[in-house]
Parts: sequence; C-alpha cells; structure tokens
Amino acid sequence: MIANAEEYTKACQELRHLEEWLERLQKEHANGEKGLTKAGVRKMIARLHEELAVYEGTAEVERQPAK
Repeated sequence: MIANAEEYTKACQELRHLEEWLERLQKEHANGEKGLTKAGVRKMIARLHEELAVYEGTAEVERQPAK
C-alpha cells in the first residue's frame, strides 16, 4: 500500500507506464494475440488505481477538520 507522497508519485509514474504499455500492446497485436499479457497489464493497472484511491481517500479524511 502507498504510505507517503513519494510512493504516491512513484505509483502514478508506474500507472502511466503501464497504460502506455497496454496501448502499445493493443496497437501492435490484433484481438486474441497477447491476450494474457494484456489481461495482466489491466490487472496491474486496476491494482494501482485501487491503491491510489485508498491513499487519496485517507489523505482527504486526514485533511477534514474534527467536528
């Protein structure tokens, strides 16, 4: 899990890299080719989205003033 701003930045960079990789795979290989690779990249992207969302949600809660 992402614990600080530095890890958040690295995760965002990794996400961009994976999205670019998936885009290249989709352009270079017809449907049905490299299917397992594409699925694996999509799964890594989804995991990063979840981790980023948890970190962002936690940061938002921490910024809220106590009532």
